Parts: sequence; structure tokens; C-alpha cells
Amino acid sequence: MAGKTSLSKRSVQTKSFAAKHGEAEKNWVLFDAEGVILGRLAAVVATILRGKNKPTYTPSVDCGDNVIIINAEKVALTGKKATDKPFYYHTGHPGGIKARTPAAILAGKYPERVIEKAVERMLPEGTLGRRQLGNLKVYAGTEHPHAAQTPKAIDFAAANSKNKRTK
Repeated sequence: MAGKTSLSKRSVQTKSFAAKHGEAEKNWVLFDAEGVILGRLAAVVATILRGKNKPTYTPSVDCGDNVIIINAEKVALTGKKATDKPFYYHTGHPGGIKARTPAAILAGKYPERVIEKAVERMLPEGTLGRRQLGNLKVYAGTEHPHAAQTPKAIDFAAANSKNKRTK
């Protein structure tokens, strides 16, 4: 028995970090969607809303930041997605399935819904996903009422040449 050692004596006790509800530090982030590709923007925004860009990420806790997106009406879609890819929704009545194209939604009364839906579909379903989606604020124009929170502006279009649509 002299050559055998117990694992409990040699193992080092380390604690892993797990954030708790209400402990997460939330910052404010501002994105300008003018000319930016919709899918690329939605993927980055969903990551920030979930908090996966932070070292304190915990999957079951809302530890993401608050995100403001301005110029939602000027977001870009590649290829023919704006006219040929319908978004389906159901009215709740029998035979009530309807479709609208992203171009029709962007030209309509609420163009910010294109970005909201793209981000919503990248978040988890359930109460946590709905809570994280509540931290997203999307505005069609350049004005927003969150200046008091001093959001940190991120130049997403300049981060990668593929992020911005050049016509």
C-alpha cells in the first residue's frame, strides 16, 4: 500500500463560478444598423443579450447587457431575401396562415420588427429567452430615449468588411 495514494489527498479544491439572479452587472450597448447585414447583426446582438461574451456567463441566468439598435429601417439583406423569403405567421383562426416579405415589413409602419424577430429566433425559447429579449430596444430612426444610460457605441460595420452591405 505504500505506492498507492488517495485521490482526495492530491486533488485541489476549486470552486467554479455561477452567477445568481440580480448579481449580473448590466451595461448598455448601442448599435447602428444602417447598411449592416441583418443576420450578422442579429447573431452578435443575441450573443450580447445572452451574456456569452462575458467571462461570468451562466446559462440559466440573465447576465447579458442591454442593447439599443438605431436605424432599423436601413438594415440590409443579402441576395433576394428581401423579396423572395416570406415570414409566416398565423392569425389563430382556421386557415389563417399569412406571409409577408422583409421588404414589405421594412416599408411598413413597424420596420424594427424585422430585427426583433431575427434576434428573437436566435435566443432560447422559454421564460429566460423572453426576459433577455426584453433587454433589446430597437428604433426605426436615429433617436432613442436611452441617452441617460450612456450606452457604449459599437461600430459593428467597421469590425469586418462583410458586416456592411456595399451596393
